[in-house]
Amino acid sequence: MTDRPQKRPSKVLRNLNAKVASVPMILTAVVVFVGGTVWTIVYSFTSSKLLPRLNFVGLEQYERLWVTPRWLVAIKNLAIYGGLSLTFSLIIGFLLAALMDQKIRFENTFRTIFLYPFALSFIVTGLVWQWILNPRFGVQGVVRSLGWTSFSFDPLYNSDIVIYGVLIAGLWQGTGLVMCLMLAGLRGIDEDIWKAARLDGIPVWKTYLFIVIPMMRPVFITTLVIITSGIVRVYDLVVAQTSGGPGISSEVPAKYVYDYMFLAQNLGQGFAASTMMLITVIIVIVPWAYFQFGRKRRG
Repeated sequence: MTDRPQKRPSKVLRNLNAKVASVPMILTAVVVFVGGTVWTIVYSFTSSKLLPRLNFVGLEQYERLWVTPRWLVAIKNLAIYGGLSLTFSLIIGFLLAALMDQKIRFENTFRTIFLYPFALSFIVTGLVWQWILNPRFGVQGVVRSLGWTSFSFDPLYNSDIVIYGVLIAGLWQGTGLVMCLMLAGLRGIDEDIWKAARLDGIPVWKTYLFIVIPMMRPVFITTLVIITSGIVRVYDLVVAQTSGGPGISSEVPAKYVYDYMFLAQNLGQGFAASTMMLITVIIVIVPWAYFQFGRKRRG
């Protein structure tokens, strides 16, 4: 007697154990994240103060938001911090990765040193750089003690350049992660490509610029999303370094949201600001999802 071939289970019953195990995660995502997001957007159109109330006022909260000097300063700072952080993180991270990819001695040690700041919390990083940039006993104090008494470097106490002081701390902490991501991408490049480039006499910089970097596009896109999401959410670094000062010169959107929701007890305004932050994240995530998944399906 010949054994009859077993009938394959339907698509619904395939990997049933994995699907059942993922139910709690899916429910958490739907109820907590999606539900919370919808709830926030709905109440951003209300006049909620201390407690959420369904007193709809249309776009009034958003109109107030975009004429508030503090929010405008926060957006300006986010644009400066975000643009420079994104640019320098990618450039410095890639250059460090390219150097590490040369099979240097003590590579593991250097990689650990560069990545270590990322293991610290932003609060610790902010406090460390607050001390380093302190004009009395930080960089300025040390240089002046060596004889250069006219040397001045106090970005955290100058309202015109305070955001650049925050940027220094952010780059110090985040560049190591970018380096590791780029290094992983470089290690995924086939060695034959490097050999072919050397045989053809192509300079190393041209190999990186015209061959390697285009091949690493998925790595760059993923890194871009990770950096950008961190930029939009930057809060604790600013609080630890400057608390938004001097005045409101280092204000950022996340701090604006926190202060209005929990200190000023103006939930409606806080919800409107957080909704604008959500829109910023969506603007970043949607193109990434398209490049990662949409184009693959078409291909």
